[in-house]
Amino acid sequence: MTTSTPTKPKRACRFARMPKADTLASSEAGFAPMNHGATSTPEAPPPPAASSKIAQVITLLQRPGGARLDEIIAITGWLPHTTRAALTGLRKKGHTVERAKRDGVTCYSIPALA
Repeated sequence: MTTSTPTKPKRACRFARMPKADTLASSEAGFAPMNHGATSTPEAPPPPAASSKIAQVITLLQRPGGARLDEIIAITGWLPHTTRAALTGLRKKGHTVERAKRDGVTCYSIPALA
């Protein structure tokens, strides 16, 4: 003897799906469609706000010897994994962050622009 479990009825969606902006004419959507195929030349990243922590990190990294991870942690108050993630974020924003060993400790630096 087999018993079947009753199936739940499908719930109606509260919000109707909106058509994608690409399929609408720009006058219907109220804005121009995005140009996904455009490529731009890479430029220097914009400078951060002078009082932000990331600006302090950039200042440390631009010193002649760069900065050790513990120095960056002391200035920002971030945890080590957060500090390393911030360095990765700087790389993704276009900064060249170099890593080197100094007295057996890893140092990070941003080379001066030529």
